[in-house]
Amino acid sequence: MAINLQKGQRENINSPRFTIGLGWDTNESSTGQGFDLDASVFVLGENKKLLSDGHFIFYNNLSSPDAAVIHTGDNLTGDGDGDDEQVNVDLGKIDSNASEICIVVTIHDAEVRKQNFGQVRNSFIRIFDTNTNQEILKYELDEDFSIETAVEFGRIYKRNNEWKFEAVGMGMKGGLQDYLNKYN
Repeated sequence: MAINLQKGQRENINSPRFTIGLGWDTNESSTGQGFDLDASVFVLGENKKLLSDGHFIFYNNLSSPDAAVIHTGDNLTGDGDGDDEQVNVDLGKIDSNASEICIVVTIHDAEVRKQNFGQVRNSFIRIFDTNTNQEILKYELDEDFSIETAVEFGRIYKRNNEWKFEAVGMGMKGGLQDYLNKYN
């Protein structure tokens, strides 16, 4: 049975192979343009910086160099129920210097399209066992991010050789470049 987390809650991940599912629904855009939300993953070391450029996983780089983190592809519309984008993680393959996996979602061309997360609803991040499809945990973001164009949904971090998930839910006015600046 999955654990439903609240913002700030942490939970152990006792599965070496799991999938991160991210989902959302969008309100109709007043600009008449569709939404394109993008999930990105940053594999960080102890210094909270990317291990290498290849450890920034997104729609133009779908796999980490060690193939421990693999993005399954960009969903350009977010239509349909369930996960809109997924990322497969195999902790058995992850670089030994990795201490954190940060998961963010940004709105592509948010400024140009005049879009923000206030126009997005039913956002969630969930983790499920890749082998059994059994959901381990889920965090539903219930805040109104009325000016934010990017949100850190959660982070997976290593403490005492155990991997844990933290429900973050922190918005930012900015985009992928702002996260790259933060983690480079």
